Amino acid sequence: MARVSPTRPERADREAPNAVGAVPTGADTAGADEVEAVMLAARVLIGVAARSVAEFAEEITLPQLRILAMVASRRSLNLDAVARSLGVHPSNATRACDRLVRAGLLSRRDDPVDRRNVMLELSDAGRDLIERIMSHRREAVESIVARMPARHRRALGPAVLSFAAAGGEIPDSEAWSLGWLAEVPEGGELEQAMRKATKALR
Repeated sequence: MARVSPTRPERADREAPNAVGAVPTGADTAGADEVEAVMLAARVLIGVAARSVAEFAEEITLPQLRILAMVASRRSLNLDAVARSLGVHPSNATRACDRLVRAGLLSRRDDPVDRRNVMLELSDAGRDLIERIMSHRREAVESIVARMPARHRRALGPAVLSFAAAGGEIPDSEAWSLGWLAEVPEGGELEQAMRKATKALR
């Protein structure tokens, strides 16, 4: 059987101009070295996320963390929204959320607009767990960056912000899949830097 050679990154960009993140017409095509470097960095970040999940495995599973991240990103959600976002039957979502409520990580409240609708919110314990997991990831990234030469660290921030701006909005479901919060805090330095990086692409 003939072997199929892997598609080169630069060819993929030309052959799929309408794909997410495709290079716009007239833009410089990314070289293979740049693409491979980003792919390698992505593996490092996936490792950071995976280790944080393993670190808290006795407190929460990855599917449960996805639900907490989902609720944290939206402040509150109803069960139907959780089921749709997870792509599961409402009864499965109900059972999963019931376990989180019993564990003290989620709380329920009536929807003031429609009392037949039950809203889910993070409890104080759930909020604390999310913060600890994100702190674990932040500290891991900080440790990696600290080991870089100073001249590379100075160039890292602008390059990564430009990459994030070029990637555009990430669907919530993709952010939740590894328990990442799905939003950039409004009004902070990070949001301002992202706006600046996005403007520079125009």
